[in-house]
Amino acid sequence: MLSALRLRVAVATVAFFIAVPNVFAEGPVVAEQAGLSTAGLARIDAYIKNEIDQNKIPGAVMLIERNGKTAYFNSFGVRDPGTKVPMTPDTIFRIYSMSKPITTVAAMMLVEEGKLQLDDPLSKYIPAFADVKVGVERKEEDGAAALDLVPVKRPITIQDLMRHTSGLTYGFFGEGVVKKAYVDAHLFAGEVDNAEFVQRLAKLPLVYQPGTTWDYSHSVDVLGRVIEVVSGKSLYEFEKERLLDPLGMKDTSFYVTDADKKALVAEPFPDDRKIGNDAEMGDPRVRQKWESGGGGMVSTIGDYARFAAMILNGGTLDGKRYLSPKTVAYMGSNHIGPGSGVVPGPYYLPGPGFGFGLGFAVRTEAGISPIEGSVGEMNWSGAGGTTFWVDRQENMFVVFMAQTVTQRSRIRATLKNLVYGAFD
Repeated sequence: MLSALRLRVAVATVAFFIAVPNVFAEGPVVAEQAGLSTAGLARIDAYIKNEIDQNKIPGAVMLIERNGKTAYFNSFGVRDPGTKVPMTPDTIFRIYSMSKPITTVAAMMLVEEGKLQLDDPLSKYIPAFADVKVGVERKEEDGAAALDLVPVKRPITIQDLMRHTSGLTYGFFGEGVVKKAYVDAHLFAGEVDNAEFVQRLAKLPLVYQPGTTWDYSHSVDVLGRVIEVVSGKSLYEFEKERLLDPLGMKDTSFYVTDADKKALVAEPFPDDRKIGNDAEMGDPRVRQKWESGGGGMVSTIGDYARFAAMILNGGTLDGKRYLSPKTVAYMGSNHIGPGSGVVPGPYYLPGPGFGFGLGFAVRTEAGISPIEGSVGEMNWSGAGGTTFWVDRQENMFVVFMAQTVTQRSRIRATLKNLVYGAFD
C-alpha cells in the first residue's frame, strides 16, 4: 500500500511539473526525503477524498514542500460540479484574502526603496482620509442605536493598513451602526475603480480609533490604492511588473481575461457561494475596473507555491531577490503584541495563539491554539476556501486550494493537524 502511495505521489507531482513548469528547481522526491511519512500523507488523501464523497466540496488540490523538496502534491474531485471536469493543477481559484499578502509584499518593496514609510499618515497619499471621523455608537432614550462622530486621536498610518488597525472595517459581516453604514453606502455600485472606491470609503466613519483594535477590513484595498499613487501605475500593472511576472506567477491576476483559460476557473457547489451577510462569490471572468488588493485576485496552486517559497526563502527565489531577509522577518513579527496598544476586536480571525504581522497572521505561542503548528508560522486564508502557511522552523510551506465558503474553517484546521501528524 505504501509503495502504491509513493507511486501516486510521484506521478501526481510529475503531472504538476508538466502542467505548471519550473515550480521547484529540484523536482519531485519521495515523501520520506522531506521528512514526512507516506502513511501520514495517506491520511490526507483519505480525508480529502471523504470530503468529496460526502459532497462537502467538489474538489481540491494540495501541495506540501519541506526542506526544498516536494513532499506531497495531489488533486481531488472536480473543478466544477456543473461540468464535472476533473480537478487539475492548472485550475484557477478565487483566492480572496490570500491577495492581502501579495499586496503587502508589493507595498514593502516600495518601503525598501524609500518611496513609502510605515509611519506615514494615509492622508499623505489619499487626502480624503485627512478628515475621517470615528463612529461611537450610543443608545437613544427609545433604545434606538445612534452614532456620534468624534475626531481621530492620531492619523491612520501605512502600518495600520498592513496590520488591520486602521479603524476601517468590512460591512459584509457583523453588526452595528458603522457596519450598516458600509452596507448602505453601496461601495461597489457602478463601475468603480480603486481611486473612486477609496474616496467612497473615506466618507464613512471608522469603527475604532486608529492603532487601537485589530479589525478585519478594507485596509489592504486602501493599501492597493496607495501603491497606485506612489508608483503611478495601476495595482495590477505594478504587481505584474515587479512581482508576478518575475516570480513566474503567470495565472495570478484580478480577472481571467484569456478566453482559453476561462474554463479553468474552479466553482463551488451552487448553494455554497454566499460570503457574509450580503455578498456572494463573483465571476472573475467578467472584468471590472476595481482591483481589490485585499480580496480580488485569482491564482493557481503552482503560482501561489512560488510566492510562498519566496517568503520561506527570506525574500528570494531562483536567484532573484524580491525583499530583504530582514524585511521578511519584520513582516513575520508580531505587530500587535504587548506595547503596541492594539487589542483584538470581536472578530479576531488569527485566532488564539496568533498575533499579526504585516500581511500575515503570525503564530506566537506553541500552545493555546487548538491547531498544531510552530512558533513563527506565517499564514492567511481566503473566504472562498483557499489557505496557505509558511512554517519557518520546519522549512516548510503548504498550499491548499478549494472553493467552499461553508466548509473552509473546519477543513483548514483538520488539514493542519494532518500535515503535522505526517511528520516522520
